[in-house]
Amino acid sequence: MLSPPTPFDGHHVAELFSAKAVARGCVVRWNRAWADREIGRDRLIAEVRSRGFHMIACGPQYVIICNRGGIDMIC
Repeated sequence: MLSPPTPFDGHHVAELFSAKAVARGCVVRWNRAWADREIGRDRLIAEVRSRGFHMIACGPQYVIICNRGGIDMIC
């Protein structure tokens, strides 16, 4: 069970969404346990949604697709 997230100050989210990959519409990955602890899963989901991006959980990582276009799951 995850512990409650630390008080949110916005630093980590600002850091994530200021990455060059985000500006180019690429993909960024974050460790799930770290993100859940430092940001909080619900807050991260809200931030991703507010930008029109997509996020999937895959193994120990969150994969954030920094593009507002549709997604076709190939396999």
